[in-house]
Amino acid sequence: MSEAVIELKKLSIGYGPKKVIGDVNTKIYKGDLVGIVGCNGAGKSTLLKTIRGLLPKQSGEVLYFNRPLEEYEDKELARSIAYLQQQVELGFGYTGRDVVLAGRYPFMKWWESETEDDEKLALACMDYTGTLDLADRPLTEVSGGQKQRILWAKVLAQQTPILFLDEPTTGLDMVYQEELFRFAKQLVSMGKTILMVVHELNFAAKYCNRILLLGEQKILADDAPEKVFTEDLLSRAYHAKIKVVKNPVTESIEISTKVDAEKIAKENKLLNQICQ
Repeated sequence: MSEAVIELKKLSIGYGPKKVIGDVNTKIYKGDLVGIVGCNGAGKSTLLKTIRGLLPKQSGEVLYFNRPLEEYEDKELARSIAYLQQQVELGFGYTGRDVVLAGRYPFMKWWESETEDDEKLALACMDYTGTLDLADRPLTEVSGGQKQRILWAKVLAQQTPILFLDEPTTGLDMVYQEELFRFAKQLVSMGKTILMVVHELNFAAKYCNRILLLGEQKILADDAPEKVFTEDLLSRAYHAKIKVVKNPVTESIEISTKVDAEKIAKENKLLNQICQ
């Protein structure tokens, strides 16, 4: 096995004294496509932000290429990790091209402007993500899904060995959701390493080679999808009855919730009261 790209040692994360996840020990390797999954509030985004250094850790270590996170300067870290945040606010008047070119800033001196090569790379990234026709359109005039694909192009233009994606399929329709997972699979096949917060478990099962399942203030499981996506583990993590089957045609894992007759009866009773 190759050298670890990211290593987490006895990592505890949270907000102030409040612990969200504790005692995380894992290694992420070159070429891994890791899906971070769990119910709302389990700490998926918090974990990603802490590993990236955007939130202070409570204890433990985060290492990149065997170097502690604290030894990296901001610009050096930006040349190693591209981070697609869950919510991105952009100033008025920026075009799609402007946003994607911002991915080149970690490689520029403060007095430098984008080069012709930067411009060509930015447009190639937009072409790859299906947003080339939005290059000169202001971000205020594009849909949420189009904006998300432009931000994906910006992440690609950063040309980092590691990519962090926090709910990257937000605002995307079904076709583009799967396309993004396919893009991610292509990138890791070329040597990139990707950690992504995922809600679409069926896509995670199909495309990720590793799953970090969060729950009960810890990592409940860290393994291949077929070993993590079991009814027992998912039911514990999501506090619901989960059904897992293998599609006999596609041979892919399919995950859904089981019908809870007692819960539905209670909901119907409340609806009758609400709708009177």
